[in-house]
Amino acid sequence: MNYAAAVEDWNGRYFDDAADEGVVAPPMFAVAVTWPLVTGIQKLLGGVVPVETMGRLVHAAESLVFHHPIRPGVTLVLGGEVVALVPTRAGALMTLRFDAAEKDGTPIFTERVGALFRGVSCDSVKLSAEKAEEAGLVDTDAPPAWTAEIPVSRCAAHVYDGCTDIVFPIHTSRTYALKVGLPDIILQGTATLALAAREIVNRECNSNPACLRELSGRFTGMVVPGQTIRVQCWRGGNGRVAFKVLNDRGEASIDGGAALLVED
Repeated sequence: MNYAAAVEDWNGRYFDDAADEGVVAPPMFAVAVTWPLVTGIQKLLGGVVPVETMGRLVHAAESLVFHHPIRPGVTLVLGGEVVALVPTRAGALMTLRFDAAEKDGTPIFTERVGALFRGVSCDSVKLSAEKAEEAGLVDTDAPPAWTAEIPVSRCAAHVYDGCTDIVFPIHTSRTYALKVGLPDIILQGTATLALAAREIVNRECNSNPACLRELSGRFTGMVVPGQTIRVQCWRGGNGRVAFKVLNDRGEASIDGGAALLVED
């Protein structure tokens, strides 16, 4: 409920615990489940990586496959691995994979996280043979099927921090953000993605989160709290949709967004 409230998603399926079917978690709640593993990796790297390098870490990409909704009372077993570390023009890109399942092995979700150390060089290291699945192509040269304008309050990053326990100082401390070369605090990338997911589920899935099976995007630009963002969405075939999120300068904050929807 707090995760949904953090992104002002008032879908009753997340709040009405008096309903016969109970409540489910918003799909993007998965990133709050795995955040302790992410911070664990940060602590592990912190032993061998300089503090100033850790401060240059930003979320670069996110990909989620939803097998079953998360419901209250379920115990999840989490596992993860570092998939690769590769040099890019922007810095060193680390890819992590997390899997969540119930105790009986029923898969719940799979997450892939792209974590970028800005301006840091590295050797290329591939630690897994896995390949990312290719999303179906959707024509984004045509006008979008719809556009949603979403005001992001100045306190949005603090609310998301507090409601989700996804804590990193570039989102709440302007002093820290300026110190590591950012122009201001920035909204969490997963918060921006959750806002896009909110619009997709409520507009394309009749507000049923179980219809959202895949969601992915690249975090290509910053959202500074206090501005208005725009979510644009294009419909393709076989349940595929494409989307992007633009900041107040018209720059893509999330690019290459893709989702797979199934029938209710």
